[in-house]
Amino acid sequence: ARSHARWAAHQLIFWGCVLAAAITFPLTWGWFTFTAESGAGPGYEMRIWGFRILGFDSLSLAGWLMFHGLDIAAVLVIPGASYFLWRRMKDRGAITGQRFGYDLVPLIALIVISVTGLLLTFSSIFLHGGGYQFLAVLHMVAVVFTLIYIPFGKFFHIVQRPAAVGMQLFKYTGRQDEQVFVCKRCGEPIDTAPYVENLRGTMRDLKLDFDAWAAYCPRCKRVLRGSAYLGHVKKGFK
Repeated sequence: ARSHARWAAHQLIFWGCVLAAAITFPLTWGWFTFTAESGAGPGYEMRIWGFRILGFDSLSLAGWLMFHGLDIAAVLVIPGASYFLWRRMKDRGAITGQRFGYDLVPLIALIVISVTGLLLTFSSIFLHGGGYQFLAVLHMVAVVFTLIYIPFGKFFHIVQRPAAVGMQLFKYTGRQDEQVFVCKRCGEPIDTAPYVENLRGTMRDLKLDFDAWAAYCPRCKRVLRGSAYLGHVKKGFK
């Protein structure tokens, strides 16, 4: 069981990142745009792929939420990431196994992106654009660094976790079809046959020359390794 604070921090980071991605990527790729209804304002239109979806007053609460969605995402992410950063500095269990590049850099990157994004809004509202260009470059560098980091660090969970869910569905389907793979030595069920064959095929593709071991259960693997040790390393030992 995990603490409520840890659960809340996970939710803050998750929903903050989802909101930011849902806004940033469609805007960057031009999927949806905001255009003024007239030069006098304050009416705006939201269009998706050129089709008008809705109109709103930019000075209303809805308009404020529309134009400050990324700020809201940043406000969600900062406390969530800060909690885990604090935990990794204080929790002895976390400190023992953590690595700076793998465990701390992602949290720092999320905080830097969020803080620099909020500073852009602060500059435009309270400083009349003072320092905006520097902050924009700093924010862009942080975002680009994080995007590059995704395939090579802990952010790969973004890809890995959905794939893990897919693998569980793959196994579930195999069980429903009663395609069970049994251990070659003891006959105990290991997993679904499609899963084991997929695993062995992947190991062969990666040129891992021990895919045959996937055909044995964990207990039999230990027994076979022990027998091999006695037969080749400790010959005659009983």
